[in-house]
Amino acid sequence: MRIGAHLRQDDDPIGIGESLGADIVQLFLTDPQKWDKPEPHPQTERILRSPIDVVVHSSYVINVASLNNRLRMPSRKAVADQAAAAAEIGALGLVVHGGHVRDGEDPAAGVTNWRKLFERQQDKGGFAVPILIENTAGGDFAMARHLDAIARLWDAVGEFGAGFCLDTCHAWAGGEELPGIVERIKGITGRIDLVHLNNSRDEFNSARDRHANLATGTIDPAMLTDIASAAGAPLILETPAEGIADDLAYLRDALTAG
Repeated sequence: MRIGAHLRQDDDPIGIGESLGADIVQLFLTDPQKWDKPEPHPQTERILRSPIDVVVHSSYVINVASLNNRLRMPSRKAVADQAAAAAEIGALGLVVHGGHVRDGEDPAAGVTNWRKLFERQQDKGGFAVPILIENTAGGDFAMARHLDAIARLWDAVGEFGAGFCLDTCHAWAGGEELPGIVERIKGITGRIDLVHLNNSRDEFNSARDRHANLATGTIDPAMLTDIASAAGAPLILETPAEGIADDLAYLRDALTAG
């Protein structure tokens, strides 16, 4: 089982990963709050040579599901550009949030837009790395907050080889019970490719995406360890930076003891 962390500083991902004793790191390849196209990473050769695996998180501004052409069209381009940049550093995949439509709009249209993303890219030879769709914490019109919505989304995109990233904080805050969550997700998608193993600062079904360190949030840490064991997928911690080294040590100890 490969365990690692999201890096807030992306200039030396391998050096930071080594200092943490990580097996895998997650990073952005461009400013997550902007539409900038990724530039070649200055440490590409070192990343490719390292035994530390890499996964890329896409920009937060992306919303593939949107019915607004001025948001959806640049989102499609950004996913393709960031997937290509992820491939250049040998990444395992590109994590993309499920997105949402606006209040009063038909969520089915957002699902259709996700399908069109894959259909259009298939005509161009497909994405350069797997697209890992991540469940989200809030929004009544979200594509991947609740399991029934994820099932509708998977009916539309599963045939294109979409992957799934399970975020434990998002599931909890989104109102999904965590016991048995791995089995329920796999029953829908057939897979979990990555786990964002995060505790939550807020209560169950709060719809607030605020991560906490593993032993200090509102989720029972033993439940997080159980999910980590059951998922059988690489684990990325996106917990607060000041405690992430302790989180990695805690998780390794807990998994070894289990």
